[in-house]
Amino acid sequence: MIIEPKIRGFICTTAHPVGCATNVQRQIDHVVVKGAIPSDRKRVLVLGCSTGYGLASRIVTTFGSDADTVGVSFERAPAENKTASAGWYNNRAFEQRAKAAARVAVTVEGDAFSDAIKAEAIDAIKANLGQVDLIVYSVASPVRTDPKDGVTYRSAIKPYGGSVTSKTLNTGSGEVSEISVEPGTEEEMAATVKVMGGEDWELWIAALSAAGVLADGFQSLNYTYLGSELTWPIYHKGTLGKAKADLDRAAAAIRAQFGEQAAHVVALKAVVTQASSAIPVVPLYGTLLIKVMDEMGIGEGTIEQIDRLFRVKLQGDIALDEAARVRVDDWELSDTVQAELKKRWAVLNTENLPALADLAKYREEFLKLFGFGLGGVDYAADVDPQVVPAA
Repeated sequence: MIIEPKIRGFICTTAHPVGCATNVQRQIDHVVVKGAIPSDRKRVLVLGCSTGYGLASRIVTTFGSDADTVGVSFERAPAENKTASAGWYNNRAFEQRAKAAARVAVTVEGDAFSDAIKAEAIDAIKANLGQVDLIVYSVASPVRTDPKDGVTYRSAIKPYGGSVTSKTLNTGSGEVSEISVEPGTEEEMAATVKVMGGEDWELWIAALSAAGVLADGFQSLNYTYLGSELTWPIYHKGTLGKAKADLDRAAAAIRAQFGEQAAHVVALKAVVTQASSAIPVVPLYGTLLIKVMDEMGIGEGTIEQIDRLFRVKLQGDIALDEAARVRVDDWELSDTVQAELKKRWAVLNTENLPALADLAKYREEFLKLFGFGLGGVDYAADVDPQVVPAA
């Protein structure tokens, strides 16, 4: 079948197997070209391994530090006339390439929040790694069913304490407009914390510990985004910010039990993701950020961020902020970058968007998430949606 992108709202409902495999290979190439990354952590569990920062972490640890990995993700398999989700193709492409490099790569498909998948992942660790010395938590989901009581919670990314009016962007039309967002309720805030806070991270560490698969001196990392003053009202100071604060609480609790090296929240920069595209204000900020950081020669995507995390930030004595977080958002939040963003934000409108921001690259990066828009891929070719091209 000929596979084309089908975009509905903030979602692309198709993915291209060849394009996804190409995207995975390019990220691998980025790491390999930069050379080996010293690390004693060779047995890695990546939760949320199929796309974005989770996939990049699996690639960097495997091809930078010769690690063996177990990954967990919740993806849609292909059918005869229907494509899989991009993450499903990414997982298969990664597994092929890792095994070709003589590395162990096992993926567990299912709901990471569930007790059943925790048990399945533990079995995979015992069978393939023995123990893990690094756990990366990069699960991104708007919904979580609590395995203890069976209640399903849905996150609500809204302001907290009052309504917010700000600029926003229709990424399809390129129109800049003003949007007012009503505040979340106490119930919505609590549900967002249940979904996106640190509880599941703690449950994973507890389950791994009880099963005896945590190596002595293990390290766990949980990825977050804090953002700038331009997005704080809808993001960091909203319902989502309450969930982010709960990550810090969970990290402290894990450290108290297992030692100072055991848990750190890692603050990363804003990148184009399917989830962020649905948040008011954030896509507009993203188009500006791409333009400004590229002009300053410091633009980074997911693989560049995670490569810098492991190659630079986690080497030697790890520098932490006042909340014991590792900061890889330092370039984005530098005074120089933020000053330029604020200057452009103040005057930004539909007419001057092409000059001040980079919507074209934002759209390109969005399509790449699903394997589209990559050079060297013949998108007019007839492909089998059930087959991922071999490495």
